Amino acid sequence: MQLGIHLPHIGRKAGPGNIRRAAIRAEELGFNDVWVSEHIIVPKDGAYPPSPNFWDPVLTLTWAAAVTSRVRLGTSVLVLPLRHPLPLAKELATLQNLSGGRLILGAGVGWLEQEFDALGVPFKERGRRMDEGIAMMRAVWSQDPVTFDSKWIPARIEAMRSQPQPIAPIPIWIGGSSDAAIKRALRLDGWHGSRVRLDQAAEVVKRLRAARADKGFTISLRVSCNADNVGGMHDTLRAYSDAGVQHVMAAPDDRDIDTYLATAEAFRRAGEGL
Repeated sequence: MQLGIHLPHIGRKAGPGNIRRAAIRAEELGFNDVWVSEHIIVPKDGAYPPSPNFWDPVLTLTWAAAVTSRVRLGTSVLVLPLRHPLPLAKELATLQNLSGGRLILGAGVGWLEQEFDALGVPFKERGRRMDEGIAMMRAVWSQDPVTFDSKWIPARIEAMRSQPQPIAPIPIWIGGSSDAAIKRALRLDGWHGSRVRLDQAAEVVKRLRAARADKGFTISLRVSCNADNVGGMHDTLRAYSDAGVQHVMAAPDDRDIDTYLATAEAFRRAGEGL
């Protein structure tokens, strides 16, 4: 089983020194990848997320890439409908090339309607905008010049050029457990579920493998952990592995950096031998 760890770029422990320290330590511990999340703007009195302090995910991964050489760099997840695909495609291609081809694009449609309202994006169109945005980015990454007819995203692209293109294909893992998310994942490179119980995971894995048995498709889960529960993670990871999950990313919710790093190390030990 492959293991990832979420970087401390959210809440009061977020900061350049802590992000750098965590990325370097993740590589030293043998994690396969490091991850970030996204919220651009959130309601003042919302119950979730617990902190509005989200450092930008692409810039955070670029910072982490500069101090590491091996770990992959993942997003868990970018809310693609909130962003115009063309500048995002440029940013991601640049990060892919700066990092030597280590990027994984975890992507989701989003759920926080007020965030869509703040950015002027129609919430009810988010699924269609996401599908079109992925298609637009893939076109820009692979065609030169590129022509793309868009319906939902304001764009006019006819015989145009955008460089650099990625030095290697950027795998796209789809987050979410809805029927639409599962279908979308099957058209791409992987599924990245979040806070999915074992019985739910086993059911989704069975469905995914029935449609995609190829080695190029990755089944991944995101799990929460902290100093209080990480000691029991070995059995949890084994159960997920037995169910067919190939990759698990831990998102420690410890509030200070030293406890976070201790949790990360304990989680890495919990995955040994799986």
